[in-house]
Amino acid sequence: MRSEPTSPHGSYRKEIDGLRAFAVLAVVLYHFAVPGFKAGFIGVDVFFVISGFLIGGMLWSEMLDTGRIDLGQFYLRRIRRLAPAFFAMATVSTLVGFFVLLPFEFRNFGKELIASSLWMSNILFYREAGYFDFGAENRVLLHTWSLSVEEQFYIVLPLLLTLLLLARTGPRVILTCLIAIWAASLLACVALTAGYPVMTFYLFPYRAWEMLSGVLLAIWLRHASPAPWLQATLASAGFLLLGASLLLIKSAGFPGWQALFPVAGSAALLAGATNARGNPGIVLSHPVLTFFGLISYSLYLWHWPLLILSRYWRGAYASPMETAGWLVLAVVTAVLSWRFIEQPFRRSLRVTRPVLLSSTAFAACTVLSLGTAAFVTNGLPDRFSSGTQVYITASGGFLQDMSRCHRAAGGPLAGIETCSIGPDGPAEFLIWGDSHLRAQMDGLAIAARDVGRPGLIVWHAGCPPLFGLVKRENAATPDQDRACSEDNRRIRSALRHYPGIRRLLLVGRWAYYADGRGVGRDARNVITLAPERGSGLPHNVGQAELFGIALKRTVAELSRTGHDVYLLRQVPELPQYDSIVLARDMAYGRLTALQASALASVEMPVLLNRNRLAEVPIDDLVTHRQVNLIDPWPRLCRERCSGIQNGVSLYFDNNHMSYAGAVQLRDLFIPFLSGNTAIAVAGP
Repeated sequence: MRSEPTSPHGSYRKEIDGLRAFAVLAVVLYHFAVPGFKAGFIGVDVFFVISGFLIGGMLWSEMLDTGRIDLGQFYLRRIRRLAPAFFAMATVSTLVGFFVLLPFEFRNFGKELIASSLWMSNILFYREAGYFDFGAENRVLLHTWSLSVEEQFYIVLPLLLTLLLLARTGPRVILTCLIAIWAASLLACVALTAGYPVMTFYLFPYRAWEMLSGVLLAIWLRHASPAPWLQATLASAGFLLLGASLLLIKSAGFPGWQALFPVAGSAALLAGATNARGNPGIVLSHPVLTFFGLISYSLYLWHWPLLILSRYWRGAYASPMETAGWLVLAVVTAVLSWRFIEQPFRRSLRVTRPVLLSSTAFAACTVLSLGTAAFVTNGLPDRFSSGTQVYITASGGFLQDMSRCHRAAGGPLAGIETCSIGPDGPAEFLIWGDSHLRAQMDGLAIAARDVGRPGLIVWHAGCPPLFGLVKRENAATPDQDRACSEDNRRIRSALRHYPGIRRLLLVGRWAYYADGRGVGRDARNVITLAPERGSGLPHNVGQAELFGIALKRTVAELSRTGHDVYLLRQVPELPQYDSIVLARDMAYGRLTALQASALASVEMPVLLNRNRLAEVPIDDLVTHRQVNLIDPWPRLCRERCSGIQNGVSLYFDNNHMSYAGAVQLRDLFIPFLSGNTAIAVAGP
């Protein structure tokens, strides 16, 4: 006997478990990068509709049949259904993570553990998303974001219905309220996804319409009985919509209007799929699909941490066969979890209410304590050798102090990431750049405080600080590419509103923009520059030449408006360096200290060849005294350039400096920050 019905009408429907199977297999195969499932993430949307259908139908039936909702019993069922397997997964992930994760990773895992245990991980991941966020491939509990959204739905819906009942609201008015909330959530999701894709992806208000679609469908089916021909038509339409979703939906711009397809497909199948002969939905009742539907919760819970932690340990899967092996292990783990954790807690008479509540409270306190310990101890760094600590420190060394940074809601720099450095007061200088500027930010902040001069930093990752260009980058979405040009136009216009700013420093990954691609470990990153409409920049030239012309025109325009223009020579790239990868390889014995040190350097001929295209216009500007060059190369290079000096890693990855590197180079910026032209600025 199942502990809760799987339909709003109280009878078990195999086809719902079949739809669950589709949802979980789509997600799992997508995460394991199985060909043909590039849009497998839509499985989460299918789960949302199913949850709304089952929970909404159950609550609506209870409300109509009894005139009330038993909140205590409802939440007890939720705890019995969700908590045991979740806390088992969280505990095992913590134990494995202790041996596998680097300190900064384990510290972040502690935050994830706390947030997911409190059903708030979607909020955590939303707040920490960005160009230099922790990264999906490093978040062991990233998959819990959708569980948090569902749990927030489980909190909001029954409380809302209860409040409306207490206000003596009738079913028609309640239904009207639900439809209004559904419409508002859907419209907000569609309208805001383009500008705020992370917000609409993670946060409950913009996903509520998906679950409410299931709720409204359950309410309709309680009062309607579709004819067999209509059921068959709906089932066919559902399969077509889900198939089209898998093939056509793109991650860019999702959820937005694209989410309508998997949601509509799921709703059509829930409304139309039956076991009746002639109904195409009968395939969802196949024993293999119902089996995966039964284990779907455990499979969803366990597959992601198993995938992430195994990749940490292995570095990368060696072959498709190894991928298949880990995939099979995920299924086996899910079966064991379902059989020995889920089922006993849901079915056993010995798991009484006091036993369930006390064991859940104990598990929650234990997991929260483990998460807190991992966080407050900074990930227990003493687990690793001193040689590995060099790279471990650097791997966590890109977490700058952002307390004086914000995106202004209004004013000349509205919407642009802006940071104040130095003492309070009107800005005397502006530093404009890309992620290389963010990498230098803490060193600049210390130097500005030392010389007592206030200024502003404006940065946009992956965006050349040049006027008149548009860029297209394979590591960015079209919306992000457009935002680059929009921010640069705003900065161009904003400069006239800051008459006190007379010094301006440009910071960028110049070789990347001139050459059009990354190097070494990020060689797969490609960027294409083109003239912005009306910019006057030539169209029929190569990228390096276009870069040079745009740079010279930008410097000339800034000079005409009364700015003393400085330019930071791009820090040397170390093609094969990545502090996180090297730290893991040393921790797991895959690299010696000597081998790691060799990867943290680059020969001068290689470096000069890499920067050849970018340096031509820069050298010309310096020769004609149109810019003041700040050159970090003499500090980092002799016969070769090294990212390790005096046992400290100065780099985070192959082109960004770490906190230690930024602090070490901070005095190079003092002539610019102070405005003291008597202090020599480093030349080429």
